[in-house]
Amino acid sequence: MNRVVVTGLGFISSIGNNRAAVLESLQLGRSGIEFMPELAAMNDRVKLAGTVKGFHFPTSDPLDWTFPESVQFTRTQLRTMIPNAVYSVAAMEEAISDARLDSTLVSSPETGLYCASAGSAWLTHLAIESVLTRGPARTSAPTVVTGMPNSLHLNLTARFAIKGASVGFNSACASSSHALGSACDLIRLGRQKIMFVVGAEDCHPYNILPFASLRALSSQSDPALAPRPFDVGRDGFVITGGSAVLVLEDAEHAAARGASVYAEVKGWGQSSDGYDVVAPDPTGDGLARAMSLALKDSHLRASAIDYINAHATATSAGDLAELSALKTVFTADSRPKVSSTKALTGHGLSLAGALEAGICCLALKEGFMPANEKIQNLDPACEGVSILTSKSDTAPQVAMSNSSGFGGANVSLILSAI
Repeated sequence: MNRVVVTGLGFISSIGNNRAAVLESLQLGRSGIEFMPELAAMNDRVKLAGTVKGFHFPTSDPLDWTFPESVQFTRTQLRTMIPNAVYSVAAMEEAISDARLDSTLVSSPETGLYCASAGSAWLTHLAIESVLTRGPARTSAPTVVTGMPNSLHLNLTARFAIKGASVGFNSACASSSHALGSACDLIRLGRQKIMFVVGAEDCHPYNILPFASLRALSSQSDPALAPRPFDVGRDGFVITGGSAVLVLEDAEHAAARGASVYAEVKGWGQSSDGYDVVAPDPTGDGLARAMSLALKDSHLRASAIDYINAHATATSAGDLAELSALKTVFTADSRPKVSSTKALTGHGLSLAGALEAGICCLALKEGFMPANEKIQNLDPACEGVSILTSKSDTAPQVAMSNSSGFGGANVSLILSAI
């Protein structure tokens, strides 16, 4: 099969709105979590979010939205946009520039786009409300589009004139990891030369508050105390929004055009827990199988993995299940360094897999392993797992990125330095 490499990255995130800013935040341990006044005003429990700086969506009217001047839209384009599509256009443009793709390569039958988003709960609510109160005849077509769960996919394929394969994925917090693995397979099979992989979410109370009802979110008011993956005092995750874009490319195609390469996508694995609608299998069996399948697909032994970006969201059930999975796959003679960068970024839901795969690419390219910040008292259950409580300047050669979603969806991705 064809080899697959990553030739471009783009970020709009709580820890930076471009590749350089994200890299600096990871190296300095700078968190993007902060007190969110509009969220706190709507409830008495959840107050923190991984806010996206420089973007503001005060009303549903796109003409009231503000974002960096470098991001340009026509009035017609804005009418069908949702906040996470605005983030994604900015991240896509950075990734395209970073990969040095011209317009003919972007809009080619050999270039596709796989994206992941839960849509905009805020604008879906308003679209349904309009249909019910004003009536279908008085509800505009753009309003209906903003309410669709695949609105991100619709907007990106139109904006960038995508001619190749395009699909929107939705498997909860494993969504953009599923998108990346599936995009990798298309290139391996020779069906596409280039694939954009996009993960994105809004950072709006309507996206956040349902998780508070599930008692999954931290109730802390101090950003220094949440989220705390693998800490004995963790009390839930903190949600973030934004977008991350990776450009996957056939290795020979990339070499022929002289493209720079961040990493090679060596392989991936996926599995299902078959256990519960929300809770993970406490044994970690499903994630362990996904990691083992990723190693098999990559033709690697467990001892080859130097660094793992854990899914760990700072819920007790999720962290403990992942620790169990890690101990199953990685024994005493093969203990990679492990960290959850969600301590800095927050949990991006559908965005998480793409964001963390992008972080792994930066770690491989720049030669460091990011820390699991905010740990005050490491959970004793971490014994036997090498949790990074401070940044390591040791250059990893092979990295693994794990994602798990509600319904027991598990994905493990493996990337290597070039």
